[in-house]
Amino acid sequence: MTNKKKVLNDPVFGFITIPSDFIFEVIEQPEFQRLRRIKQLGLTDLIYPGANHTRFHHALGALHLMQIAIENLRLKQIEITEKEAEAAFLAILLHDIGHGPFSHALEYSLLEKVPHEKISLCIIQLLNNRFEGKLSLAIEIFTDVYPKKFLHQLVSSQLDIDRLDYLSRDSYFTGVAEGIISHERILKMMSVHQNQLVIEEKGIYSVENFIHSRRLMYWQVYLHKTALAAETMLVNILRRAKYLLKSGKNIFVPESLSFFLQNQISIHRFETSEDAIFHFTQLDDYDIWFCIKSWVKEEDFVLSYLCKSLINRNLFKIFISSEQIDEAFFLEKIHENLSSFALNEEEKSYLFCKGETSNSAYIKGAESIKIMTKNGTLIDIGDASDLSYVKTFRKLVKKYYLCYSKPLYL
Repeated sequence: MTNKKKVLNDPVFGFITIPSDFIFEVIEQPEFQRLRRIKQLGLTDLIYPGANHTRFHHALGALHLMQIAIENLRLKQIEITEKEAEAAFLAILLHDIGHGPFSHALEYSLLEKVPHEKISLCIIQLLNNRFEGKLSLAIEIFTDVYPKKFLHQLVSSQLDIDRLDYLSRDSYFTGVAEGIISHERILKMMSVHQNQLVIEEKGIYSVENFIHSRRLMYWQVYLHKTALAAETMLVNILRRAKYLLKSGKNIFVPESLSFFLQNQISIHRFETSEDAIFHFTQLDDYDIWFCIKSWVKEEDFVLSYLCKSLINRNLFKIFISSEQIDEAFFLEKIHENLSSFALNEEEKSYLFCKGETSNSAYIKGAESIKIMTKNGTLIDIGDASDLSYVKTFRKLVKKYYLCYSKPLYL
C-alpha cells in the first residue's frame, strides 16, 4: 500500500504533516485542489503585492494548527478520540471549500445571497457521499450538532483555528506586522470547561493582542479602501456582463460562469440539484481573469472600459467617511467625474458605487471568548481585561464610501 502520509513545507508554520491517508485522499479531490486557484485575499495584491497566497494554503495551515490544538487539549486530559480528532481535522480542512472566485469579493455577486459556509456544507456532503459516509462525524462538528461543542468552537467561534491561521498568514504575506499574533501561546492556553472552549487566565494578554491585531488587520487589509474600490469594479464588471447576456448580447462566457450569470441560483438549488455544485466547483480566479482579458475587446464601452481599467490598475477613486455621505456631495462627485463619459444614466451606474462597510473586532454574546480564572470561574474577555480599548472593540464601527471612475480624457 502506498504511503500517503505527507509532510509539506509551509512558509508560515514550517513543516506540516498530513495526519492520515484518508485526509490526504480528501486533499487530492478536485474540489479541494480547486482552492489552489482561489486567492485568499481576492484583489488585495493590488495594494500588497505579496498577497498572492491561496485558500489552499489557508486550509492546510488551519489543519496544522488544529493538530496542535487537539494535542494540547489531550495533554490537559480532555478526552478526544481518534475518530473525533480526524473529524475535527476534516472539518477545519474543508471549512472554506465553498469559497468562490476571489473569495469574499464575489460572494453575493454570482449567487443569490448564499454565504460560502452553506456552499461548503453542500460540497462536504457531496464528498461524504463519494466516500460512503466517512465525513459524517466531520459534518456533525461543522454544523454544531455534535455533543462535544468545543470541537465546533475550534472550527468556528470568535477565537477559532480559522482566525488564528488567517491572521498569521495574511500578516505574513501582506507584510502588515500589526497582524502578528501569538498563535502558539493561544493554542497552549486553550482548555475546555463545561463543554466550552476557554482560555486559561494566564493567556489573557495573548487574547488581548489577538483582538487588537484583528481590528488593525480589518482596517489595514481586509477593508482597505483601495481594495474596496477594486472589488467594486470587479462586481460591476460581472453585473454588466450579466446585463448584456440577459439583453441578448453575444459575449464570450465559459459554460460554468454563464450558468451563474444567466440564472438566479439559491441555496435550495445547491441542496437539491448537483448541477449548481458541479458548475460552482469548475470556477476559480483564472476563469474570471480570462473573461476580463477577453472582455477588454468587447464592443460594449462600459464592459471594455471597466475590464481594461482593472487590468491596468486604473482603479476607481474612493472617498471614505465615518458619517453618512451627503447626497449633494454624492451627486456633485458623480457629475464632476462622469460628465466626460458620453453615456446614458443606466450605463453610468456601472462607473460608481455608494455603500458602507463595518467591523467589530469582538462581539460579546453566547459565543464570546471566555477567560477561565484559577478558581474555575468564566469571565468574558471584555470584562476580564484591564485594557479599556478591549471593551470599546465590542462597538460596531461603520464607514461609508463612495467609489467613482476617474474622468475620461479623450
